[in-house]
Amino acid sequence: MRTAARPCRHMRENGPVTSATRQPATPAAAVPPRLIATDLDGTLLRDDKSVSPRTVAALAAAEEAGIEVFFVTGRPARWMDVVSEHVHGHGLAICGNGAAVVDLHGGPGTHRFVKVRELARDNALDAVRLLRDAAPGTVYAVEQTYGFYQEPGYPKLHMETPDGLAPAEELLAPDAPGAGEPVLKILAFHPEMDPDGFLTLARLAIGERANVTRSSPSALLEISGPGVSKASTLALCCAERGISHEQVVAFGDMPNDVEMLTWAGQSYAMGNAHPDVVAAASGRTVANNDDGVAVVIERMLAEQM
Repeated sequence: MRTAARPCRHMRENGPVTSATRQPATPAAAVPPRLIATDLDGTLLRDDKSVSPRTVAALAAAEEAGIEVFFVTGRPARWMDVVSEHVHGHGLAICGNGAAVVDLHGGPGTHRFVKVRELARDNALDAVRLLRDAAPGTVYAVEQTYGFYQEPGYPKLHMETPDGLAPAEELLAPDAPGAGEPVLKILAFHPEMDPDGFLTLARLAIGERANVTRSSPSALLEISGPGVSKASTLALCCAERGISHEQVVAFGDMPNDVEMLTWAGQSYAMGNAHPDVVAAASGRTVANNDDGVAVVIERMLAEQM
C-alpha cells in the first residue's frame, strides 16, 4: 500500500527560476569545487544497479572535504533506496529529471518532497494529444508524487504494479484517481521508433508546452513541465546555497543529462555515454562499470591536497 500523499511546496506554473544557461566561466581548474552533481543509472551505478565500494569511499571522501554530493536522476523518489544510505549530511536528491527535490533521510517509503515542479495537467494533455497525432501507437504512463498510473497497452518497463489503468486522457482528467497529487512527468513509449528519432519528433510536435528528454535505451520519452530539467532545478538548489555553476562538477551518460553537463563548470561524460553527452561535457571519464565517477573524484581531491 502506498504512503498517503503529503503536502508539498509547489512551484506553480514553473515560475521564474535561476537560469540554467552556462555563462562564461573562470577556467575550471582555478575554481575549487563545492558541489558534485551525479546521475545514477549508467553513471554512478554499475549495470547491476549497485554502488561499488570504491565509489562509496569516494563520495564519503568528497563530503568529508566539504564538497556536497547531489544525486540528480530521472528516477522517482520511490526508486532511490539504492542510494539513500549514501546521501550523508544534507540528504537531498533531485528526482524525476528535476521535477522534485526529495529528502531521503527518512529511508524507504518515507521520503519527503521538499520542492515540486509539476507538469500542469493541461500541458500534459496537450503533449499526449500532439504526440498521438505525430507518432501513432505511442502509449503513456503518468508519474505523480506518490502514484504511478498507466495505459493498458503500456509495457512492463518498470518492476512495479501501477495504481490504475486507463487511457492517458482519463488519467489526467480533473476527477481522475490521484487528481489531488501533482504530476511530475508523463512517460511516452513507442514500440517501433528509433529512440533518438522519437525524441526529435516529440520535441518538434510538443514545442514549448513541455520539456521532453530521454534516459532509456528504448524509445521511452520523459515529459516534464516547461523549463523543468536536471539543470534548472540544480541551478535553483545551488543558488539557495550560494554556489555558482563554476563550482559544480557534474557527471552523466544520457540525453537527459546534457543540459546539466552544459551548465556545470566542470562536466564529465561517462565512457559509456550517448554521443550527445560526449559533445556537451567538458571532459570524459571511464565507464560506469569501471567507477568513472570515483576516478574523477579521487583525482580532484588529490589535486586539492
